[in-house]
Amino acid sequence: MIDTHSHMYAEEFDSDRSEALSRAWEAGVEHLILPDIDSESRPRMFELAQAEADRCHAMVGLHPTSVNDNPRWQEEIDEVERLLGQPPVKLCGVGEIGLDLYWSRDFYREQREALHAQLELAIKNDLPVVIHSRSSSAEMLDVIATYRGRGLRGVFHAFADSADMARKLERLGEFKFGIGGVVTFKNSGLDRVVAELPIELLLLETDAPYLTPVPHRGKRNESAYVEYVCGKIADIHGRSVADVDRITTASARELFGI
Repeated sequence: MIDTHSHMYAEEFDSDRSEALSRAWEAGVEHLILPDIDSESRPRMFELAQAEADRCHAMVGLHPTSVNDNPRWQEEIDEVERLLGQPPVKLCGVGEIGLDLYWSRDFYREQREALHAQLELAIKNDLPVVIHSRSSSAEMLDVIATYRGRGLRGVFHAFADSADMARKLERLGEFKFGIGGVVTFKNSGLDRVVAELPIELLLLETDAPYLTPVPHRGKRNESAYVEYVCGKIADIHGRSVADVDRITTASARELFGI
């Protein structure tokens, strides 16, 4: 399995990161994709990617909520561009980038400008994107539509929209949809969406330390728990865990160049 969205470099793992990584490897996780947040957390991400170079793969990008009320967000984008040109480690994508209008719409213009800038950088550097979209479906569709035919590819992280939205996005670029712990929640409705999407369009993720799947919901998430996501998708599609593992792993390897 490949956990395509893990913040295992976060402070929540400072006391037992080595043990948490060991649990992931023992659970059958082969690789972790490490999404960037901003310049404050980035050094920790690079440190993990250097220490576990064979298994942990870093990206660069400015998270949309790190744009909010940040007078230096344009300087942050400049730093993303610089790192893409002179990366301290091999980079596998541009992310986590996107739109997040859940808390406020006050910074929508800035978030949209930052997203466009980073999508252009991804195309320029021939890298996939990892897109965060929260309470912004219509706005995101509008943005992605402007890149149709330009080779944009990537994954919509923590996808929680409709199957119809997934199909619309997939027609605009080469996109996969990251499925995490929410699919195990009893009343999330994500199981019905996953049932309508072919496994070939899905990627496994945890978003550790967040969005912990059942049976560990309420506790800190970690990459080892991606096995519960894999198992739930297998149940939904009436396929074996081995099949879901094989298909999603192949998709992740192709997308991120692992």
